[in-house]
Amino acid sequence: MANVGEYIKESYIELTEKVTWPTWRELQSSAILVLVATVIISLVIFGMDQLIGFLLKSFYSSLG
Repeated sequence: MANVGEYIKESYIELTEKVTWPTWRELQSSAILVLVATVIISLVIFGMDQLIGFLLKSFYSSLG
């Protein structure tokens, strides 16, 4: 159990003294960047899905 206590103590020291936390402005910028990238990737996947659906529907309707 001493090892667990030592681990928690060292983790706390590292998180409070050694980690460089981003500023609120940097955090907001990163969040906006992630949001924009997510929307763009979602739109690309949606477009690909619609295109493949259209092509498959056209292909199967030409067979029957």
